[in-house]
Amino acid sequence: MQTLRVIARLLEYPTAELQAAQDELVAAVLADDRLPPQQKHALLTCIERLCVGNLMDLQENYVSLFERGRSLSLLLFEHVHGESRDRGQAMVDLMNHYAEAGLELDVRELPDHLPLFLEYLSTRGWQEIRTWLEDIHHILGLLAERLHQRESFYQLPFDALLTLAGQAPDRQELATLVAAEERDDTPEALDKVWEEEMVKFLDDQGESCGNSNFVGQRRQELDQVQRVHLSDELMQDAMKQQIGGA
Repeated sequence: MQTLRVIARLLEYPTAELQAAQDELVAAVLADDRLPPQQKHALLTCIERLCVGNLMDLQENYVSLFERGRSLSLLLFEHVHGESRDRGQAMVDLMNHYAEAGLELDVRELPDHLPLFLEYLSTRGWQEIRTWLEDIHHILGLLAERLHQRESFYQLPFDALLTLAGQAPDRQELATLVAAEERDDTPEALDKVWEEEMVKFLDDQGESCGNSNFVGQRRQELDQVQRVHLSDELMQDAMKQQIGGA
């Protein structure tokens, strides 16, 4: 299903290649016979915003939305399992689905990364697509509302996915829920995360918590590599569970 591949591209980090593919993206959306005109128009609006806007501004906006805090993480299991070990097994199960479909991961992303998951779905039949999207519609609805309250055009692809899932979340209920959440992308919230990571790191290493120079250095390192470190750790955990279950 080409529309899923289009949405996958729209939810990835903006690049010059994406902007150069505007005509192909538009053609794929217009050819879709499952989306109503309103949703097609919404996706075309999103494509225009991403393909015509200033690339550096778009990249900065993407990072500020999806790479700071966990509330808008595009890692699906982040919203289900957090950092529990259940997440590792869930990723093993998902990787098995990919393998059974004859797909191999050739990118440095976790298997539950939404754009990657949508790429997989684009190769499946409609009934299977619908079933998978129904299974994650609660996550899609929550992300759509959070983006809506941040006045982001990235809400539009999530609305399209909900339409394809045949789901209409209770917007009022979601709005109330999200409005009561504490933002996790503010400087204060990010400082708290860094401090928690520092405490965990120092506990693991048996270092003194009084070394302020060391703390400052590690804070900078965590700021630069936090996501990659998390990905490697979870992948290793997933692989251990897979080997252990063999």
